[in-house]
Amino acid sequence: MQKISFSAGEEFDFGTVILHQDEIIAFAREYDPLEFHTDPEVAKKHIFKKLVSSGPHLFHHFYKNIWVPKFGKTVLCGLAVDNWRWFRPNYAGQKVSCYVRILSAEPDNRRNSVSVRWKFEFFDPEGQLLQHLEMLVLHRLNG
Repeated sequence: MQKISFSAGEEFDFGTVILHQDEIIAFAREYDPLEFHTDPEVAKKHIFKKLVSSGPHLFHHFYKNIWVPKFGKTVLCGLAVDNWRWFRPNYAGQKVSCYVRILSAEPDNRRNSVSVRWKFEFFDPEGQLLQHLEMLVLHRLNG
């Protein structure tokens, strides 16, 4: 395994995703079976007026498809998920961008590890923040 370093302030553009209605319903049925995530007709009468994705759906997509392939082999364990806030809904068919930044990286050279605080931010096409969260992970420094 190659040597990996983590530095506070590093930023990553994880690209974009569009969650379509069938994906939103399938995810919600499995993990968040509230009717305004699973039934478009009920969603029309809810405060959002349309089908919206479950809060964790965006994080799950980018974590599983981008973060884990890029950093997963260095993970020793997860330590916390903090400050997860939802500001605006994500509607079916809406393009969402994900940016990730390392807020802090505290090495422990005795244990060949580093505690990294990651911040995930999700934006709509107008640049409005939909949600953010922080994830604290203990990573191995070398293979």
